[in-house]
Amino acid sequence: MNTKTKLIEKNGSSNPPPTSVWTRTFTSNSEWPDKEEFLDVIYWARQALGIVLGIFWGLIPLKGLIGLVLFAVINAGVIYFYFGSFQNVDEDEYGGAWELTKEGFMTSFAGFLVTWIIIYSGLYYEVDKFS
Repeated sequence: MNTKTKLIEKNGSSNPPPTSVWTRTFTSNSEWPDKEEFLDVIYWARQALGIVLGIFWGLIPLKGLIGLVLFAVINAGVIYFYFGSFQNVDEDEYGGAWELTKEGFMTSFAGFLVTWIIIYSGLYYEVDKFS
């Protein structure tokens, strides 16, 4: 008896075992049977992107409204590309493109701001020694 037959007998079906969330995250056109898993991937990817952009903006040093606008455009654009072109999910299953685009945006924005302020202040803020 071969391995595939043993697997079918053990599991009771011929469906392959589910792949991990990590594998599906970095594999194009993955199947997402659980909608919440895909929303979690979007949420956490956005959090990581916010922290990375905050570090980068602090190191450049970028400041002001241009930094905020660039963050919003890059953050929304990367996530839109991810679910629209890389994963090719049906947006309507998740409430439309706007719902996916705004998933976790405000918490990502908060993480971005904290990181940006800490990095920028630590590198470029000088304390007046005579005050």
